[in-house]
Amino acid sequence: MPRRIIAHLDMDAFFASVELQRRPELRGLPVVVGGSRAVPADAGRRDPADWPRLRQYAGRGVVTTATYEARAFGVHSGMGLMKAAQLAPDAILLPADFEAYKRASRAFKAAVAAIAPVIEDRGIDEIYIDLTDVPGAQDADAGDALAGARRLALRLQQAVADATGLTCSIGITPNKLLSKLASELDKPRGITLLTRADIPARIWPLPARSLNGIGPKAAAKLADMGLHTLGDLAHVDPAVLIARFGDAYGRWLADAAHGRDERPVVTHREPKSISRETTFDRDLHPRLDRAQLGERFTRLCEQLAADLARKGVKARNIGIKLRYDDFRTVTRELSLPQPVTTAADIRLWAGRCLKRAPLERRLRLLGVRAGHLSTLDEPDAAPLQAMEPLPLFADL
Repeated sequence: MPRRIIAHLDMDAFFASVELQRRPELRGLPVVVGGSRAVPADAGRRDPADWPRLRQYAGRGVVTTATYEARAFGVHSGMGLMKAAQLAPDAILLPADFEAYKRASRAFKAAVAAIAPVIEDRGIDEIYIDLTDVPGAQDADAGDALAGARRLALRLQQAVADATGLTCSIGITPNKLLSKLASELDKPRGITLLTRADIPARIWPLPARSLNGIGPKAAAKLADMGLHTLGDLAHVDPAVLIARFGDAYGRWLADAAHGRDERPVVTHREPKSISRETTFDRDLHPRLDRAQLGERFTRLCEQLAADLARKGVKARNIGIKLRYDDFRTVTRELSLPQPVTTAADIRLWAGRCLKRAPLERRLRLLGVRAGHLSTLDEPDAAPLQAMEPLPLFADL
C-alpha cells in the first residue's frame, strides 16, 4: 500500500503579493492592505512616496493582510488599522481589490489541479492536496525516500508561478494537520517535507497556539498548566488533558501533539459559518451604554468581514447572539436575498436581527455570525437592494 502523501499549499502574503505584482515599485517595503473599496483604475505605477501611509489612517477598519516587511513590526491580519498604525506608522496603506484576488485564486487552483486533481479548497489562498496517487510522488532516490514528493512540490510551485506570477509555500507530510504546520515553517517560497520522525525536532518546539484548533482561551488554560509548546503537550498524560478539557477535546489535543490525523482530503464541503463574539468586562446596558455597545457591535462586524475576506467566502445568512446578565442566551438570524461580504452590509443585517431581540436586560456577551457561506466566484441570484442602516440600541 502506498504511503500517504498530503500537501498543504499556502500562497505567500496573498493579497499583498497581488498588489505588489501590479506595483513592483513597492516591493521590499512595509505594505498593509485594508479596507474594501476598489483600487482606482488609474492607480498605475507611482513613486512610493505618493502612496498614503498608515499613520494617516483614521477609522475602525482592520488589516486584511500585510507584506512580510510590515509583519516584522508586529502587524497581522485582523488587527485594527489604528493599532497597526502605532506599530508601523510609515507602512504604505492600500485598499483591498477582491476582484483581483479572486482571479488570482482561480488561476493558482487551476494550475495545481492540472497536476494533482484531488484538492480540498480551504479558502481564497490555501488548499490541501492529496499527492498519494499522483505519478512520481512515491519515487525515491538513494538516501532520499521523499525525492519524488520534493520534485512534485517544485513542479507545483513553478505551475503556480507560471499561472499567477506569485509564490507559495508547501508543506508535505503524512496528514493534513502536519502539512498545515509544515507550510508555515519556511515561508516565503518554502518547501517543507516532514515524516513522523521529524516531529520532535520540527513540530514539538512550536508554540501550542500554532496548532489550528487551539484558540486563545485553550492556549491560556494550557499555559496555566505549564504547557507552552507542542512538545510540552505531547509529553503530558492524556488523562490530564481529558480531565481538564473533556473527553473529545482532550483526546484530540493528545493526538494532535503527536501528529496523529486521519482526516481525508475532502473535495466537497458543505458551507459552514463564521462568527465573532466578545464578552464584556462588565455587563452593559442597552440604553445607558449605547455608544459603547454600538462601537463593539461595529467592530465585530468589521472583524467578521475580514474573516470572510481571508477565507474567500460570502454569506447569505447573518445572525446575532446575546447573553444577558442572568446568563440567558438568545440568537436571531436572517436569510438574505443576496450574499454579503462587507462590514457595512453585515452590520446592516445584523442590526435588523438586533431589533428582533429583547433588550431590557444588561448584556454580558455580544456576537455576530455569518452563515450559508459560498465561494466568492459563485454567481449571485440578484442584486441586493440598498437599505438604510438602523440605529443600534437607540429606540429603547
